[in-house]
Amino acid sequence: MPERKEFKAGDVVLLTVAASVQFREPIVVRVIREIPDRHTYDGWLWLDAYQLDPKGEAVARRELFVLRAGVRRQTPGDARRPTPARRRTAARAV
Repeated sequence: MPERKEFKAGDVVLLTVAASVQFREPIVVRVIREIPDRHTYDGWLWLDAYQLDPKGEAVARRELFVLRAGVRRQTPGDARRPTPARRRTAARAV
């Protein structure tokens, strides 16, 4: 059985569509705490967190409902917002 990820104060995590469809544009947050007293679906959790800007500075406090398996821990050097992937377009024949 896979080990359950626990998130604690200070953890920096990346949230993408793997965590919830609301993160179509990925964000990086610093965890304040898990909110254990809110009942959720199996595998989901509530996080109290600070959203970080590209410099790693806190810009907003948020309560986020996310799929535990989709939350990705970041190393301290990865605390900056990821650059969005470029969309590929088909080459046009001229």
